[in-house]
Amino acid sequence: MSNIYVEQQQDGSYQATQNRRVIAEGDTQRQAIDRARRKNPDDPVLAERVRDTNVGGRDHWRRVY
Repeated sequence: MSNIYVEQQQDGSYQATQNRRVIAEGDTQRQAIDRARRKNPDDPVLAERVRDTNVGGRDHWRRVY
């Protein structure tokens, strides 16, 4: 069981990767998460923070429940 990471791409879409391989894509973060969960329902999903603030960038990850 390894983590699934959901990140925003340059074009604004989202990709879910696991072990450096793309396993799902979506126009929104929710779509990518849902598609990744259908493929690997028992693996934890970590989503990239999608907002930039003056104290932090997109380098933080949040677990999706």
